[in-house]
Amino acid sequence: MAYRFENKVVVVTGGTTGIGLATAKAFADEGASVFITGRRQEALDAAVKAIGGKVTGVRADMSKLADLDRLYDAVQQQHSAIDVVFANAGGGEFAPLGAITEDHYEKTFDTNVKGVLFTVQKALPLLRDGASVVLTASTVSISGTPALSVYSASKAAVRSFARNWILDLKDRGIRVNAVSPGVTDTPGVDDLFGGGTDAENTKAYLAGLIPAGRIGQPSEIARAVLFLSSQEASFVNGVELFVDGGQVQI
Repeated sequence: MAYRFENKVVVVTGGTTGIGLATAKAFADEGASVFITGRRQEALDAAVKAIGGKVTGVRADMSKLADLDRLYDAVQQQHSAIDVVFANAGGGEFAPLGAITEDHYEKTFDTNVKGVLFTVQKALPLLRDGASVVLTASTVSISGTPALSVYSASKAAVRSFARNWILDLKDRGIRVNAVSPGVTDTPGVDDLFGGGTDAENTKAYLAGLIPAGRIGQPSEIARAVLFLSSQEASFVNGVELFVDGGQVQI
């Protein structure tokens, strides 16, 4: 059986849960050697076990440049080049205008913007010519959401990175695309919505606003990332691929 990512080296940041975990597993199932990051060792170990295949976990916080250096040092110990970077690590919290703190702003932008920027920049010496970079943006970057302005702005920056970096990297043939998930059934979304019954009720309400009639699953986002990373998308460059059940298309 032929695998799309046989003998390919893939880096997935934020790979211990949700979309990152599902995508790392999808790459591993397709034959790739996968490196994942996470901030908690216990979660990292559990993710490595769940993914199986050729996977290596590196404990790292993507907002810290020294941790990024350690990630790419770990890759270099085993491989000479990287074929795919999925810059996925990120997060956000609710804070309405008037209650936004400096800490809230810095935490969000350090992870979602600074982290993505330097995840990709520090990968450049290892990225193979013709490689693929996929960034995790979000539907909230183009649709207003109460109390989520800082997170939304950070994801708009991520989408802008893709548009600009394809020009910076055109001579190397490196493609950069963004995937923008809608509401997806992940632990992070549950935490954002307060967990338990509150989270379930919120997800049910939001499902009613989505033309597909439900929220997304991490595996569905993963399939979109693998498409953007593959040769099947060889002429797809700089796009924002919405995987949202049609939510922001109406």
